[in-house]
Amino acid sequence: MFPAFSANLTRPEGVAAEFGWVDYLLFALTLVISALIGVYFAFFDPKRQNTRDGYLMGGRTMGIFPISMSLIASYISGISLLAIPAEMYVYGTQYWVAVTSDILASLTMAFIYLPVFYQLKIVSSYEYLELRFSRPVRLFGSVVFLIKMMLYIPIVIYVPALAFSQVTGFNLHLVTPVVCIVCIFYTMLGGLKAVVWTDALQTVLMFGGVTVVMILGTVYVGGPAAVWQRAIDGERIEFFKLSLDPTERHTIWSVVIGNYASVLAAFAVNQAMVQRALAMSSIRKAKITIGILAIGLACIVSMCCYTGLVIYATFFVCDPISTKQIGKADQLLPHFVMAISKGIPGLPGLFMAGVFSAALSSMSTGLNSMTGIIFEDLIRPCVKKPISEARASFIMKVMVALIGALCVALVFLVEKLGTLLQAGRSLSSITAGPLLGVFSLGLLFPWANGKGALVGGITSMLLVGWISVGSQTAIAGGTLYFETKPTSIAGCPEMPTVAPASLPRSEAFVLYQLSYMWYTLVGCATALFVGIITSFITGATRVADVDRAFLSPAVHWLLPSQKEGAEMEMPKRKDP
Repeated sequence: MFPAFSANLTRPEGVAAEFGWVDYLLFALTLVISALIGVYFAFFDPKRQNTRDGYLMGGRTMGIFPISMSLIASYISGISLLAIPAEMYVYGTQYWVAVTSDILASLTMAFIYLPVFYQLKIVSSYEYLELRFSRPVRLFGSVVFLIKMMLYIPIVIYVPALAFSQVTGFNLHLVTPVVCIVCIFYTMLGGLKAVVWTDALQTVLMFGGVTVVMILGTVYVGGPAAVWQRAIDGERIEFFKLSLDPTERHTIWSVVIGNYASVLAAFAVNQAMVQRALAMSSIRKAKITIGILAIGLACIVSMCCYTGLVIYATFFVCDPISTKQIGKADQLLPHFVMAISKGIPGLPGLFMAGVFSAALSSMSTGLNSMTGIIFEDLIRPCVKKPISEARASFIMKVMVALIGALCVALVFLVEKLGTLLQAGRSLSSITAGPLLGVFSLGLLFPWANGKGALVGGITSMLLVGWISVGSQTAIAGGTLYFETKPTSIAGCPEMPTVAPASLPRSEAFVLYQLSYMWYTLVGCATALFVGIITSFITGATRVADVDRAFLSPAVHWLLPSQKEGAEMEMPKRKDP
């Protein structure tokens, strides 16, 4: 029998847990320890971060544990912690199947893409594009990456600020600068080592917070069986939606195939991820970290998905969205935490520490990698005189502060977007698809040339940008909406038991109705198709002229045999 208190839990007077001094202490300790890690690596580490290689690559001597934790933290942002449970609550469990594509993408990165980058010993992954194609292609990749991070980081900042504002009552835009200042501080001082070790700490906090909330919620509802039965009764369980309609928000095809392309772009050709893998002392250790990343992602995503079902089971007969207790589905998890925290001091603080930890790790990763790209790809090539190591370190620290300040300013635009999961994926696809396509052209297609890569990348970015921005505009304007799972308010005190009205068919332009899960794959396929066609029109590269060091081991069989130990030569750059 399900406990009757679940309905009462949703009453305003029932959600009376407050953010007490224990919670503030736990939250403050997270920020203080993160800042102290930056101070340590800036002033007390025997190998201080006052050189370019030390600041960006950690001296290429990082260990498996901190890098593995950093990779997990970099990918699982506060967006995931808040948005995935909300996804389960509102739309059902079809997204849960995405863990399979997370694992497949990790393996693809480890064996297809990473060996090439590691062998070349590059700092910026976009150096590869110049070695393989031309200087303009490298600049295109670098600029696209910077655009990607400038679209992504403001959402990452907004997420914890939203949650903290909800549970404490603090103004959203007063919290935002505090988060950013702490993150900018330790990133600016400690470089990659500080980012990686704070990520390790924050990953532990993230797993801890989700675990505690998940277990307590399950106990309150009446056990896993009760959670699962209510999910079945509420039509939330759905793993094999086989519809071939590409406008369906989630199907098994889109969350496996479409999501595979999205995750591969986020892993294999993303400077933020590649930079950490290249900081390892050997390719073997780098592959081990990718394996741990795959396992860690499967665990944390599954935990977030299950937590979403726990939230639904808790509010099974009194939906807090319909009763206006919260304004958006992305506020469900903070609302749930406060609901079950009454009489448990420290739980809201632990939860907020976990959410902020996920956000801080993603932001610090972004700031560090963007700094590396700007310095390596945009500043160094334009300066004729050599830049000293100390001066390079100083320049990058100033850039961290400037980029962080700009990201704060962009947070004000995030509130106008749709659900965080869809908005984040949709906007990141504008750049993810083109980048994956351009890198894949170089790594997997020996006959591709620089002109093809450039035209393919630009065409892809324009197409996906049009679709993505158009869809988000349609969502904000109310012409694009998606069918949600049913909810109930039958158990709410003094609330009418009226079922929510079904939404009419979306009126948006047909391309805007395409599921956001396909955006990256569409972008990648466009870049490949246009890039290959353009390469042949403008004079495809002779396969024999491409050094095998620039190609993935998966396509070495296409190449004529080369003598073992032959010296790697730079390719001839015929492209402008």
